[in-house]
Amino acid sequence: MPRFSILNSVERKFLLLVVDVIIVLASLNVFINHAIDVEFISMRLKIGIFTFGVLIYLALAYVLEFYNLEKVTKKRYVLSQSIYISVIYVFLVFIFSVLVFDASFWRIPLLSFLILTPIQIAGWRLFFRNFFDIIPDIKNVLYLYDQGASESLQEDMSLINGVDINTFYKAKLTYSLQNDSSINKKFFKSAADKIDAIIVNINSYSDVPKSLEKMLLKSILVGKEVISFTTFYESTYEALPIRSHNDSFYELLQLQNKKIRYLQQIFSFLVNFILCLVVGFIFLVSIPFVWLLNLFFNKGPLFYTQKRVGLHGEEFIIYKFRSMVVDAESQGAKMATKNDTRITPFGKTLRLFRIDELPQIISVIKGDMQFIGPRPERKVFVDELNQTTPFYNVRHLIKPGITGWAQVKYKYGENLDDSIKKLEYDFYYIKNRSITLDLKIIFKTITTVLFSRGI
Repeated sequence: MPRFSILNSVERKFLLLVVDVIIVLASLNVFINHAIDVEFISMRLKIGIFTFGVLIYLALAYVLEFYNLEKVTKKRYVLSQSIYISVIYVFLVFIFSVLVFDASFWRIPLLSFLILTPIQIAGWRLFFRNFFDIIPDIKNVLYLYDQGASESLQEDMSLINGVDINTFYKAKLTYSLQNDSSINKKFFKSAADKIDAIIVNINSYSDVPKSLEKMLLKSILVGKEVISFTTFYESTYEALPIRSHNDSFYELLQLQNKKIRYLQQIFSFLVNFILCLVVGFIFLVSIPFVWLLNLFFNKGPLFYTQKRVGLHGEEFIIYKFRSMVVDAESQGAKMATKNDTRITPFGKTLRLFRIDELPQIISVIKGDMQFIGPRPERKVFVDELNQTTPFYNVRHLIKPGITGWAQVKYKYGENLDDSIKKLEYDFYYIKNRSITLDLKIIFKTITTVLFSRGI
C-alpha cells in the first residue's frame, strides 16, 4: 500500500494558500470590526478593505514567490520571508484605509493587527515546514522504460530526482521492457510495495506486456500514481521534453482552451495596446537620458538593429539600445554571454534593468512582435538549431515577444544548448497559452525588472 500522508507539490501549495487566506480574513475582521472607529464603519468600507486586503496579499505572495516550496522547506527562508511579506501587507492595508476611507483607529486593536498578523503567518509557515519534516514527503518511483529511452536512463533518473529543484520524487527502481523476463517480473512484484509512483517512458503502449499492464492497473486501483514521463516533466518543470521519444509531438502541441481562443486574442490585444502606451511613454522619456549618457560612457550609435526570425519564419528588424562595442560582431555572429567582454560598462547597466529592450516597442507597434511570446532568434542560429532540434520551427507559430515563459523561467541564453533548453519552455507556452499564464509572465517580468533578477 502507498505510504501515508504523501502530498505532491500542488497539494502542498493549496494547503498553504487555504490557511494563509483564513489567517488573512481573520486579521481583516479584527482590523475592520475592532481597530477602526465604529463611526467610520460602513458596508462600502468593509467590502473595500476585505477585497483590497485579500487581493494585495495574493499579489504580494505571487510576485515575491511566497509559494515557492524550495524556500518554504528551508528554515532560514521561512521566518524572514513570512515576516517581510506580511509586514508589507498589513501596512498597505493600513495606508489604504487611511487614504481611501480617511478612517481613525483604536490604538491597541490596530497594534494587534500590525504585529500579530505577521507573527501568525510566520508561525503557521514554520509549523508547515516542521510538519513535513516528520511525515513522508518524497514519493519513491519505479521508472519503467523501453529500449529507446535506455541511452538517456541516467539523465532521466536525474530529472526525476530533481535538477535545481525539489521534485518530491525519488527514482528507487528501474524496469526495462527489453529485459522482460520472468526474473524481472518477480522482482517487479516483490518491489511493488516499496514504491509510491510509477513513471512510464515508452514509445508505444502497445509494447507493454499484458502481465505488466495488469500490474500497472492494479497499482492505480490501490492508489499509486502512474504517469507518463512527459506528464511528469511538463507538470514539474513547466516545460516540454523535446528529446523525449514517446507520444506524438503533434499531439503534445495541440493548443488547449480552443473554446476561449477569441477571449485569449482579445486579452492579447488589450495587453499589447495598454503596454504599448505605457512602455512607449517610458521609451520616449528614456531616449534623451540614454543618448546623453551614451556620449560619455558608450560612444557610438544610440540604437542597434538586427534581423530576427519571426512569425512563420519571416525575418524582421529588431531595435535595441546599443549595449555592446560598435564592432561587436567583427568576427562573425556570436551569442551574448553573462560576462561578455563586448558589453560596455554603461551597457551592463542598460541590460541589468532591461532598458536596452525598450526600443523593441517599435517592432510591437509595427506588428512584427508582441509583448508575450518566444524570444526571436537570428537566422544563422535558427538554421543551426533546425538541423539538430526536432520541431524547432514550431516556435514560429506565434509572434515573438519582448518577454516570455522561457525568459522568466530560464537563465540568459549563452549558447545553442541554452537555446534548446529554452525551447522546451517555448513549447510549453505554445501548448498551454492562456490568460492566466500570460498574467503570470507579466508579474514575473515585473519582478525581474524591479529586483534585477536575471532572465
